[in-house]
Parts: sequence; structure tokens; C-alpha cells
Amino acid sequence: MGLMRETVVLLHGFAGTGRGWDPVVARLDAQRYTALTPDQRGHGARAGARPITFDAVAADVLALAPERFALCGYSMGGRIALHVALAAPERITHLTLVATTAGIDDEQARARRRADDAALAQAIEEEGLEAFAERWLAQPLFADDPPAAQTLARADIVRNDPAGLAQALRGIGTGAMEPLWDRLGALDMPATVLAGQRDAKFRELGERLAAGLPHAGTLLLARGAGHALPRVAPDAVAAAISR
Repeated sequence: MGLMRETVVLLHGFAGTGRGWDPVVARLDAQRYTALTPDQRGHGARAGARPITFDAVAADVLALAPERFALCGYSMGGRIALHVALAAPERITHLTLVATTAGIDDEQARARRRADDAALAQAIEEEGLEAFAERWLAQPLFADDPPAAQTLARADIVRNDPAGLAQALRGIGTGAMEPLWDRLGALDMPATVLAGQRDAKFRELGERLAAGLPHAGTLLLARGAGHALPRVAPDAVAAAISR
């Protein structure tokens, strides 16, 4: 008898789709894992799904997944993964958080971020996806990524629709999220936290996540990598999931 394959649910980042996980899925052991890469509300095939709230997107994941599953989220997907894990901790066999955060705990900073997210949402609605892709990928988070990774990112962004992305920013952006730092201690499942070596902001946040999760151990770093780890360091992401 072969080993039972485990389902791993992979949650993409903002302005991506499930297709953004292709490089990681290609590196996962297919005899060990079945990968589910759903589009989140406001994105890809789910662009029109409403409402876009953390409770709704977490409920989508729990409805789609089997009774027990491994869970991995990147950036926005990591923030969603935390909501999923808090909603049904007994269902998660292993939690992998990639280049993400448990939210902004300073209220003024969060209000500033909410305003920035609202302004970006309006810009996406007014300028469309091509202009947004230029603006988004020029950020320091992505600007130094290799051309192949930038090409993948652009292809993924244009699978979206402006109204969906704008609503996702308003509903499940970092500014809209109540911080979860003080709830991490309740997440008792094995956990792994990964950040890019060059991604200073998320390296710091990753250290804080790893310290707050009871069974995460120390933060793992993807050598030489920036923020977009599913695109720029898929080997490191696949290894973190498989720990």
C-alpha cells in the first residue's frame, strides 16, 4: 500500500491567482501531496464573488478543503491562512506562512494603510490592469526580481479584473485587517515561517510570527530572494511546505 497523499491548500497573494503557484506545485513531491490552488474572492475566476471579507474567504477555503489538510499562504494568502487556521485549528496538519504578517497593530499606522489601500483601489478602477501591473511591480518588494519572475507576475495580474482587485483591497487589505498577533499562541499545529533574505520588512515580521507561533521554530530564509517567493524561490517554498 502506498502512502496516502496529503492535500496542501496554497493561497496566493494580492493581485495573483492560483496559477501563481505553478512553480511551487511543479517542485512538490506529487506522490506525497495533492495541491489545491484556489483563486481567492476578488481574484481570477472568483473576481465577482462577494462579499470580500476575511470570514468569507476563510469559509471558502474550509468548504473546499478535505477534513484534514496542510495550509500554505503567501503574503495576502498568509493573512488569509491565519484566519483559516484560527477558524478551524483542528483541521490543519501543518501551517506554512510565506512572506506575510499577522497585521498592523498600531492603530494610526493601520488607518494610514487603509487610506493607502483605498487610494490604490481607486487607481486600479480608473487606470486598469496594465497600468496597475507597471505600478505594482515597480515597488521595491518586486523591482529587483529576475525578468522571468516579473513576466510570470504580469501574466498573473492580467488574469484578474479591476473591480475585483479594488474590492479585495478594501475588504481584505492589510489596512482592513484586525491584527492577530495576540491570537497566534492558540495555533498549536506544526508551523513553518519563511521569508526572503532581501525582504527586510517581511523578514522582521517573519521573526515575530515564528516567535509567536508555539511550534514554528526559527524563521527560515530563502537565500538571495526578495518578497515574491513562489516566483523567485519556489524550491525554498516547496521545502518549507514539506518540512
